[in-house]
Amino acid sequence: MLTAPKTLEAPRAIEKPYSVSHHGVTLCDTYHWLKDPKYPDVKDEEILAYLRQENTYFASVMKPHTAVTDELFHEIKGRVKDDDASVPWQEGKYDFRWAFKAGAQYRVWYYRPRTADIFQGSGWQVLLDENTEAEGKEFFKLGALSVSPDGRYLAYSADDNGSERFTVRVLDLKKGTMMPDEVLETSGELVWGSDSKSFAYVKVSKEWRPYQVVRHKLGDDRDSPLFTEENSSFFVHIQSTSSRKYLVIRSADHVTAECHLLPLEDLSADPVCLAPRRRGHDYYVDHGGQDIYVRSNKDHQNFCIYSTAEQTPEEAQWREEIKGSDRRYLHGMQAFDGFVALNDRLDGLDQIFIWKSGSEGHYVTLPEAVYEVGIGNNSEAKQNFIRLNYSSLTSPPTVFDYQFTQGDKKGVLLLRKEQEIPSGYDKTNYHSERLIVTARDGAQVPVSIVYKKGWSKNSGAPLHLYGYGAYGLGMSPSFSSARLSLLDRGFVYAIAHVRGGDEMGYGWYEAGKLERRKNTFNDFVDVARSLNDQGYAAKGGISISGGSAGGELMGAVLNQAPELFKGAVLHVPFVDVLNTMLDADLPLTPIEWPEWGNPIEDAAAYKTIASYCPYSNIEAKNYPPMMVTGGLNDPRVTYWEPAKWTAKLRAVKTDNSLLVMKINMGAGHGGKSGRFERLHEVAEEYTFLLMCFDLVNK
Repeated sequence: MLTAPKTLEAPRAIEKPYSVSHHGVTLCDTYHWLKDPKYPDVKDEEILAYLRQENTYFASVMKPHTAVTDELFHEIKGRVKDDDASVPWQEGKYDFRWAFKAGAQYRVWYYRPRTADIFQGSGWQVLLDENTEAEGKEFFKLGALSVSPDGRYLAYSADDNGSERFTVRVLDLKKGTMMPDEVLETSGELVWGSDSKSFAYVKVSKEWRPYQVVRHKLGDDRDSPLFTEENSSFFVHIQSTSSRKYLVIRSADHVTAECHLLPLEDLSADPVCLAPRRRGHDYYVDHGGQDIYVRSNKDHQNFCIYSTAEQTPEEAQWREEIKGSDRRYLHGMQAFDGFVALNDRLDGLDQIFIWKSGSEGHYVTLPEAVYEVGIGNNSEAKQNFIRLNYSSLTSPPTVFDYQFTQGDKKGVLLLRKEQEIPSGYDKTNYHSERLIVTARDGAQVPVSIVYKKGWSKNSGAPLHLYGYGAYGLGMSPSFSSARLSLLDRGFVYAIAHVRGGDEMGYGWYEAGKLERRKNTFNDFVDVARSLNDQGYAAKGGISISGGSAGGELMGAVLNQAPELFKGAVLHVPFVDVLNTMLDADLPLTPIEWPEWGNPIEDAAAYKTIASYCPYSNIEAKNYPPMMVTGGLNDPRVTYWEPAKWTAKLRAVKTDNSLLVMKINMGAGHGGKSGRFERLHEVAEEYTFLLMCFDLVNK
């Protein structure tokens, strides 16, 4: 077992008395002080000093293995095309593409006047250079990037500290100069009005809740609210329909939605509600040029597709076009002029389904048996193809155009790009499998596995198991070039498709939330045990990782069955679930209650969350080695969650296993923003995993 170095003293956070009572139960939390009451403006020097001590300890522990991290970094970086570029696309008056310059951390966006053949010719001009925008900043993330309908202006949003509070700026493309317009404190989303003189954006509250849709007129600092969401448990998002005719305002929590339409030619009009919110009704809206289409779960939990005329968008006028079923999960949709494309999942396998009015529709035939596929960048409703994003555990990310041919029922799949691996990659050297594990309650849990050929069962080779299992976000079997560094060192890599995700339909998600949340943790533990029993890993020979809600999963399974695991990586882990759900002032708490329960008002919810909350259930026993990460500016999983978990674990656990924590002091939920900086963090994680298996010098 990887132990803490005897020559280094691990930081020890002091304990301070704190308690609070709910439902007659007193909750004591001696590390509550690590939560700065002035968050997100963290200035408390005692807190910052502790975080810096942890970062120093992390750096000291990892320093002897710098050569391994560097080797991994250059190996992973060598698989990234230095001057990578997108497949170009057309929208309005222009062709667009993005590309990385050699050695650059960020993209450069290009445009040119619209051409007859987008794949030919030159004349590309710089639209926006993210590297210039990021210069001198520790963090940079581009939000939206949108050219006005008349082609005159570029509006874009950017976050420069990881707080996910975006500033919108406007560039006059004709003059090549910045406009004085600057909009602060936005979610990053923006949609141009048809007049090209105004755009809609979403304002965020001081607690970081996207709550208000606002119209901004160029040259005018008196912005006009279009829609305000008063319910603190609902977040607001905007987008244009595929036809670019309507603004869609969607206000929702995790289970209930309400959508409004607003004509982009008149942003001063009153928004029209399609279906007033009612508990449990979730729906999405699009318009491709003819009818309005709605993806709704009102008649089946796996969603159905409805259509209605533009003049009568109200729910009473919806016509069912495609039924959902227990086998078929309709989890995404885009409307085009004359047809609808669906992200479909049939018996747990991703599909693309094409439907035209009056036809039965058809599935797109794809090249492998197990894969991940989704609707890609389709910027115009009148195009005669659908761009798809595709990959598998062994196939690099690929862009296909599914081109319709006149007179044919089905189209032709055209390869536009397969991600190049500059250092070389032969997919025939790797093999993937799909297993079904029977959980303790009889549920059939899928597991995706990939390894390098030559591996064999019962060989004692290391196995790394990944999981997430929350919010209905399924983890599809997709490709990772970085992962090859583990596979090439003899690792098996597995993904446990536990309940809480939506891999097997919406019911799979519902079976891993609220009072059934423990199913997620039990599934993961049962998968790990089954992988041991079937010879995929030796007993105690599994390392694990997960991030955010997946970090909560890691914490829960480490409390439940620490003896199963050789090591664990918890990225921005949501481990302090009970305290967070008890704090209604945090930006994400009210919207999260439908996912976890409201322990403030519901004693049963309090009891349930308290029974599994990773931080609350740390015990005096042995735990495996752990690496924990966080971000000081993270608005989703606040920095004190990983900090409190680490502090309490150091004080309570009975072993000498290595425990390290790294807090990014200038970043948020996703870690560092530059493409190579992110790869270095992956290299650090992989170094830690090799340390756990005593493979750093082999």
